[in-house]
Amino acid sequence: MYRTLLERYPYAHCELDFANPLQLLVATILSAQTTDVMVNKVTPALFERYPDAAALAGADREALETLLKPTGFFRAKTNSVMRLGAELVERFGGEVPPRLKDLVTLPGVGRKTANVVLGNAFGIPGITVDTHFGRLARRFGWTDEEDPVKVEEAVGRLFPRKDWTMLSHVLIFHGRRTCHAKKPACGACPVARLCPSFGIGETDPVKAAALLKFELAPAASGRDFPYAVGPGPL
Repeated sequence: MYRTLLERYPYAHCELDFANPLQLLVATILSAQTTDVMVNKVTPALFERYPDAAALAGADREALETLLKPTGFFRAKTNSVMRLGAELVERFGGEVPPRLKDLVTLPGVGRKTANVVLGNAFGIPGITVDTHFGRLARRFGWTDEEDPVKVEEAVGRLFPRKDWTMLSHVLIFHGRRTCHAKKPACGACPVARLCPSFGIGETDPVKAAALLKFELAPAASGRDFPYAVGPGPL
């Protein structure tokens, strides 16, 4: 299933814009309860005004809250970002540490955020269990666990460590574009014949294609959808 999805999303990547580990760490914290698109609108001005950990630590709270307000929960996020900057300066010389055990001790940073940073800023493989990844891992029958840490452990046993970061990107892309939470496009899914959950969503190929999002949507591609499937999984 992974190989087939990788063929469909060879360009899968972290959809947060960043230029260094600190920017990715902050952007990932800000992405809670909002979209990557919204975070990417906010961060250029944020990083121009506060380019390093020391600047974030010493930020004017009201000014920072104003910048972060579009992302939602801006007061809590302001607290996290300012505390993050202070702890990075105090404990790590202003640099983002490249180790999971250190990252998860920072304000606003859990395993999901830490694995995003490790995999995409440092090239250290990690499994990012967000809502999309967890949903697809269960639908694919890879695990029945609900706890993100247990999902990470279960899926990690199924795949080589070198594939973990790209696996995360591919499943997140598929969850955002095809295998939606409420109405998955089963009839437009390249792994339909392998999926034990085939049929929980729209199975008609034409109707399913209309449900596709972003660059896969028919209006975006300007072509007929190529992934017609049969009546069910093999």
